[in-house]
Amino acid sequence: MERNIEAVTFDLWDTVFIDDSDEPKRAQKGLLSKYLTRRELVLEFLEKHDSIDKKLVDSSYAATDAAFRKVWYDHNVTWSVAERLEIVLKGLDRTLPPEEMAELVRLHEEMELEIPPDLAPGIVGAIKGLHGKYKLGVISDTIFSSGRVLRQILKSYDLEQYFDVFIFSDQAGFSKPDSRVFVAAADGLGVDVTKIAHIGDRDAKDIQGPQGLGAKGIYTTVVNDRGSNKTSADAICRDYANLVAIVDSL
Repeated sequence: MERNIEAVTFDLWDTVFIDDSDEPKRAQKGLLSKYLTRRELVLEFLEKHDSIDKKLVDSSYAATDAAFRKVWYDHNVTWSVAERLEIVLKGLDRTLPPEEMAELVRLHEEMELEIPPDLAPGIVGAIKGLHGKYKLGVISDTIFSSGRVLRQILKSYDLEQYFDVFIFSDQAGFSKPDSRVFVAAADGLGVDVTKIAHIGDRDAKDIQGPQGLGAKGIYTTVVNDRGSNKTSADAICRDYANLVAIVDSL
């Protein structure tokens, strides 16, 4: 009998990882929040060369963040950290030597590698339960942590080994719900895109995206319920102990 679902793909943030769960750990270590640390880094690197008003740095960073969100949601593009920082500096009419710019980018990208986010409750058992029954992949938008870093975080939790393909928006050049990310995942997994069930926490990106191609969308509320009462999902997962059964039922 032909199986309806042959592969399962996962969003990462608030699906596998708990977004900003590293912030309490940063506070315990006496560190600034990531939000403030990023701005302080830009200020620090620029002031190596010439003084600059912190308010100007904050303003340029805030404007760049707003522009990032605009292109992310309206055009399905996530700028790389390097692109975002170039825009911040352009807004300040400043530049940095290439080697310093590369280091500033690295410090931004690896912030969540140094103090990683927590895993969603039950996700390890769910991934292990699905592994072997279905091909598994990751389809994740990258905000500050690059695809390179996200794979390292998965590896640190001994989870990278369970996935057969990784599609990250900073590497692909486009982000969910763009159809190309789901097609790329299907190609990498060696399955028809309609044989994929994708799990994530954002209806527009993680549910409507795959459904537009005839794939299935599973809405997760394990970490954060962003609107399960109005999702078009094929199924809703409220406890990862039930995820294998949910996929099997599709």
